[in-house]
This record gives sequence, structure tokens and C-alpha cells, in this order.
Amino acid sequence: MIVIQNINKIYSNGYHAVKNVSLEIKTGDIFGIIGLSGAGKSSLIRLINRLEEPTNGKIIIDGVDITALSKAKLLERRKKIGMIFQHFNLLASRTVGENIAFSLEIANWKKSDIDRRVTELLELVELSDKRDYYPSQLSGGQKQRVAIARALANNPDVLLSDEATSALDPKTTKSILELIKNIQKRFNLTVIMITHQMEVIRDICNKVAVMTAGEIVESGSVHHIFSNPKTEITKELISYLPGTEEKGIDIMKTPGKSILRLEFLGTIADEPIISKAVRTFNIDFSIIGGSIDHLSTMKVGHLFIELSGNMEQQKEAIQWFKNEAGVLTEVIYNGI
Repeated sequence: MIVIQNINKIYSNGYHAVKNVSLEIKTGDIFGIIGLSGAGKSSLIRLINRLEEPTNGKIIIDGVDITALSKAKLLERRKKIGMIFQHFNLLASRTVGENIAFSLEIANWKKSDIDRRVTELLELVELSDKRDYYPSQLSGGQKQRVAIARALANNPDVLLSDEATSALDPKTTKSILELIKNIQKRFNLTVIMITHQMEVIRDICNKVAVMTAGEIVESGSVHHIFSNPKTEITKELISYLPGTEEKGIDIMKTPGKSILRLEFLGTIADEPIISKAVRTFNIDFSIIGGSIDHLSTMKVGHLFIELSGNMEQQKEAIQWFKNEAGVLTEVIYNGI
């Protein structure tokens, strides 16, 4: 488990990059930290392995406060914290195999053990045939696979990913995320994903924290954040939600017609809720917009509907959605 307690980072120029951040990341989580550029995400992840020194606060990993470790003990603990970067950080003068071996050489592994371990890792990331290639001969996705193999060299229990897919095309991003997901499951790693891409959070993470201006403004299970975002920045990041386009909703507001936002979690997203409502109430239901997203943990459905007809029936339908249909219901406009 990783416990971050009131961490701050103030740079020498006075810039307060991370402000009183506290998080709890359980063993085995794929925990996403998302925000726009300048939110403080990369500073925070570099504090977790002390590539950056915190101004104050604590970072406790498996009961050990790493902010209190000496340099020697920190170097030893870092062997169990792998990290992958946006721009791969491979050594151009070394082959793929030599890049992976580098961290093992620093850790004083025996040469015979290094060769065996490099072979294992290349098989894991499906690059066995690229061992003698140089980084310049690889695609972006292949370079990131090498970087992932290198990060796993010392059998870490924590894997940090700092915008690892933001330089990749969508197809390659999907394959890298699938690789990370499989690796996490196989080795029960705790993974922390720094990203500005909500699709990364959607596809791989089970927990998420939203960061802006150095602060965590919202955190929780991915399906709860997706289905019911609380802050404007979260709504902005979840850009597919038609509910964030308040002007569009305003244009559609018509006296006598209610507008609802329905949120479906899990298997209920597959159920014919609207057709049941049509059979139950003698009013009209018009679908304004919506979608179903397949998160890493469950399905989340979003639906905006307009109710028209008898106002008492509309009110009864709203209560039915809230109490009997099992969906999260928000009245965007009550028809008055």
C-alpha cells in the first residue's frame, strides 16, 4: 500500500507544484492521476520515488516512509519501484538487450543472471526478435515496450507511468495499455498512471484522482467518477458527457418538458429502462443523447432524455427512475 500524506512541492523559484496532496493507493490498484498540463501530476509521481524531493509531507510505501530514507537505503528501495516515461529514455548507443540489462548491471547482477533475465523480459513484452536492434530501428510502441521491460528488470512491486502513452497513436496506446494490464495482473503490481487522457483512465484504471493547480479535487472508483463527476474540471476531462455542454441543454429547455440525466452502472446499462418507462407511463420520452462506456471495472451508461405530457405523470416517472429503475437520476430542467 502507498500512503501519501500532505505532500507539498515548492520549487526554488517559489512555484507551488503540489499542494497538500493526500492519497491512499492499495496494493494491486491501477491508480490513475489525471489533469491538464501544469496540474502537478508529473511532479507528484516523481515525489513518489524521490526523483524530486518533497518540501514536506510523507510518502509511505508498505509501511516505510521513503521521505526519511538515507540515500543508500533509498537507492535500494528504488529497485522495487519501476518507472516508464513519455519519451522512453532509452540509451541510443545500446541495443535493446543492453538497455534492459543496464539497470541490472547497476544493481550488480551476475552476467549469467542478466542474460537470463533479459531473455525473460523480452519474451514478456513480445520483442525477443529485437534484442540486437538499436532504439533508432524501433517504432514508438516498440521503444515503450523496451522501456517497460527495463522498468520491470529488478522485479518491482510498484510501477510508475508518467504519460507513457501520450506520444503514441491510438492503436499503439491500446496495445501498451493491454500489456500493462496483463503485467499488473500477472505480478500483482501496484500501478500509478499519470495521464491527461481520460481514455487511459477508462480503459485500464480501477481508481482515479483528478488533479488541478497542484491539488486533488476529486478521487474514487473510476465508475463512480465517470458516472457522477462532481467538479467542472472532471466534467471537462470526461468530454463525451453531453451534460457538460450547458448551452446545448439551455437551448432545449421548453416549458412543460422535463430534462433528465440518467446514469447506469454495471449490468443495468444493458437493460431496456426506457422501454419499461414508456410502457409504465402515458407520456412521451425523447432521447437527447447518450453513450455506454466499457470501463476496466464495469459498464457506465449516460443518457439524457426529455419528458413531455402530463406534468403529474412526468413527476411520477422521475420518481420511478430514482426509486424503482435503479439508475442515478438528475433533473436538469423541471419543465417550469
